Formats: sequence, structure tokens, C-alpha cells
Amino acid sequence: MTKNTHKVAAIGLGSMGYGIAMSALRGGHSVWGVDINADQMARFVEAGGERGNLADAAGELDTVIVAVLNAAQTEAVLFGEGGIVPKLRAGAAVLSCATVPPAFAKEMAARCAVSGVLYLDAPISGGAVKAANGALSIMAAGSPETFVALAPVLDSIAETVFELGDEVGAGSAMKAVNQLLAGVHIATMAEALTFGMTQGVTPDKFIEVISKCAGTSWMLENRAPHIAAGDYTPHSSVNIWPKDLGIVLDIAKDAQFSAPITAAALQQFVAAAGMGLGAEDDAAVAKVYARNAQLTLPGEET
Repeated sequence: MTKNTHKVAAIGLGSMGYGIAMSALRGGHSVWGVDINADQMARFVEAGGERGNLADAAGELDTVIVAVLNAAQTEAVLFGEGGIVPKLRAGAAVLSCATVPPAFAKEMAARCAVSGVLYLDAPISGGAVKAANGALSIMAAGSPETFVALAPVLDSIAETVFELGDEVGAGSAMKAVNQLLAGVHIATMAEALTFGMTQGVTPDKFIEVISKCAGTSWMLENRAPHIAAGDYTPHSSVNIWPKDLGIVLDIAKDAQFSAPITAAALQQFVAAAGMGLGAEDDAAVAKVYARNAQLTLPGEET
């Protein structure tokens, strides 16, 4: 029987990770927040996170939530210099949330198993707001034992946990499918919105009408208002997409699958990053279209 409250390390306190850590805290768990940004760690402690050095508590942890940017950071957190896995007790569990290739997830699970540590391939979806509200969707794959071990934490941070079987990698594969659609939808939204501007359709009117028509999408309804407001404060940054769509295309290449629409969307995000927009909200991909069409977006000087 799994105990209802866990000792948790939440590694990565970015826009998603901080919300996840706070949701775990509200779920009654003892949570150590870890990040390279000392201010974020201090903020988390002030909100109720555990004080003190995580290394001193590592051997007592039940769960390690890894919500970092990519595979390289995930591996560094788990097995790099000062990595957490060798310090964990047998039976502790890693909840790995980053978007990574399925083969990488399998490798991490195998390396964790050497130490008797459980591993859940558990990429997330829902954005920063749902992370903060404990309402994420998690695409998860791992052994039945791992799901049982992590159930109390999953209940705290997720609205929906899709159990995709006991073969690690299945969660990451499903996340790749989701990211293909999400990235394409953002780029297509930006293309449609700026195309509308060439025809006298304002961004506000675009949102009012298209959000009620068949051409809408969750990404359109979530991101287009950022453009209309001229506010590119990053909820999810442009820089996420060259990584995530790059993973999709790497998987497609290995599967000998042609994904031309994904490739086209990827190039628009690469162009946005090349314009110096990488740290802006991913809706800023609209600026690529606006520049090419000599359009002035809301909030920009004429």
C-alpha cells in the first residue's frame, strides 16, 4: 500500500515546474524545490516548500519530479555530477516530465532500474495555468508498480493521467504526436491571423469569429489573444519548438515517415529564434509572417 503523503523533490521550477511543485505541496506532500535560479527556490520556500539541502534528504525521498527543458538536462539531473538517482533508496520513483525521444526514456528507465529506482515516462500537457491548478494531462508509461508508487503525487498534480502501458517510451511517443499538432497549430494560427490582416481582418475580429468556427483550435484560442494584446510574456517560449518539433522529425526519420507540414512549422520557429525572439512567447512566431508581409502587429510602433 502506498502512503498518501510523499517526500518529493521537484527539480525544475520554471513556468511549468513551479506550478507542479506548488500543486504537490497543496496535495499535502513535503516538497523540496530545486532550480538553477536561486530566486525561484527562495520563492518556493516562502510558499511552504521544505528548507535545507536536498542532498541531506535524498535518501528519504519517495518521489523525484523532473520538469526540466530537455533530454540533456534530464540526464544531468538524474545521473550527472551530483545526480539524484544514486542517492535515492530502492523503491523511490522518478516522474520524468520533459519532452524527450522514446529511446532516451527507455535508456533512463534502464539506468534507474540498476539502482532499484522506478521510472515513469510521463510527459505533460496543459500549460502553466493547468500546472498551477493541479490539472495537467499526463501521458504516462511504466510498470504497474511505478503507477502505484506515484499515485498520490499524480493525484495532486494531474487532472487526467493516460496510462499508456508498461513499456517506457509510449508516453514520450504520444507526447511527440501532441507536440506535432500543437506546434503546427501555433504556426498555422499565426499564418491565418496575419493573412487575415492583409485582408482587413483585425486580430480581435479574427479571434471573435474564428474561435466560434470550424477552423479554431485550443492553441488558436490560447495564443491568438497574446498577439492581439501585443503581449509576448513567455508562457511557453519560441525556443521550445525547435527542440520539440526537432524531436518529432528525428522520430519520423527513424520511422521513415515523411512529415512535411511539421518541417514547415519548424522552420517558422527557427526563423523566429533567428530574429532574436527565442525567449518570447511562442505566439511571437506571428512576427515572422508580419515582417515578411510588412505588417504592423498590435503593440508595435508604426
